[in-house]
Amino acid sequence: MQFKDIIGQKNIKENLLQTVKDNRIAHALLFYGPEGSGALPLAVAYAQYISCLNRTGNDSCGTCTSCHKYNKLIHPDLHFVYPVSTSKRVVKDPVSDDYINEWRNCLLQNPYMSEAQWYEFIEIENKQGLIGREESRQILKKLNLKSFESDYKIMIIWLPEKMNPSCANTLLKLIEEPPDNTVLLLVADFIHEILPTILSRVQIIKVPRIHDDDLRKVLTEKHQLPQARVENLLHLSNGSYQRALELINSSGEMKYFFHTFGEFMRAAYKGTPLPLLKMADELSEIGREQQKRFFDYALGLIRQNFVMNFKQPEITYISDEELNFSQRFHPFINQRNVKKIYNLFNVAYRDIEANGYDKIIFLDLGIKLSSCLKN
Repeated sequence: MQFKDIIGQKNIKENLLQTVKDNRIAHALLFYGPEGSGALPLAVAYAQYISCLNRTGNDSCGTCTSCHKYNKLIHPDLHFVYPVSTSKRVVKDPVSDDYINEWRNCLLQNPYMSEAQWYEFIEIENKQGLIGREESRQILKKLNLKSFESDYKIMIIWLPEKMNPSCANTLLKLIEEPPDNTVLLLVADFIHEILPTILSRVQIIKVPRIHDDDLRKVLTEKHQLPQARVENLLHLSNGSYQRALELINSSGEMKYFFHTFGEFMRAAYKGTPLPLLKMADELSEIGREQQKRFFDYALGLIRQNFVMNFKQPEITYISDEELNFSQRFHPFINQRNVKKIYNLFNVAYRDIEANGYDKIIFLDLGIKLSSCLKN
């Protein structure tokens, strides 16, 4: 993966290139930014540039033996760590290497992939992805080996916020006392969930949302979409290439979330037991990771409905179908209740993440929402 393959982010690319030219490669970097901004492909392109045998002034050559291996993500000095879980194939103590073939395929197909897409790709069903204790042993083992072909061993850790305490402490020790010629590249979506002691010891690179001009060029040239459709996608995706891809492909999950959100809010407004029990039963069957994504979707749509009260369409980021629903629904999300509703969803999200009894969590949320929506 080369810098030229990454959408926009010109300033970050230039800064990364300069660190190699000046021989100032940090032993631990943290890329973080919103989903779809390109933090992961930036980390991979940087690793490829560091290892390239014939670097140019602005990119890896793409043709040397090192680049050929990077193009397939099989370089022996490039290591990956990412959240995993048990599946039909991996039944105990899963680690990243158990899914390395799936990882390579998924990343090569879509470097801007989301966490949800990764879990769907490896078919872990209703389980939550984690970077666990057994992974910490693998990390130590790999990084204490000598490099095979490159001057550096490079480990890319995707979503370090998913590390359990044991693994996080292992990472902290590695950052404090890194093995020789080792580079750790962390890629995070939610920086506030990472140990403060880790954050204080890494060089942080904030990856912003993709600029409209850069995203417009890709949507026009690569996807060959008409200008009106491109402008609509720019508005709805809000700088996320992944979100734009989901909209282009009309994600089935997003349609399900939209339909379920509407039904859940109608049931909550009625406040009668039977509709709420029905929704709680349905949502309890979709699995925790999808439940968390539903909460993320719901919080986003609640936020957009609150904004609609200010009658400023340029700051509203919803599809036509969502807009049609929200034109009727947005008066129910107002200054009197929005904070309480937002807090109710956040508490329910945390309870799901803590493995609470999901059916009770959704039922309790619906009951509490009932009084809020009538304020």
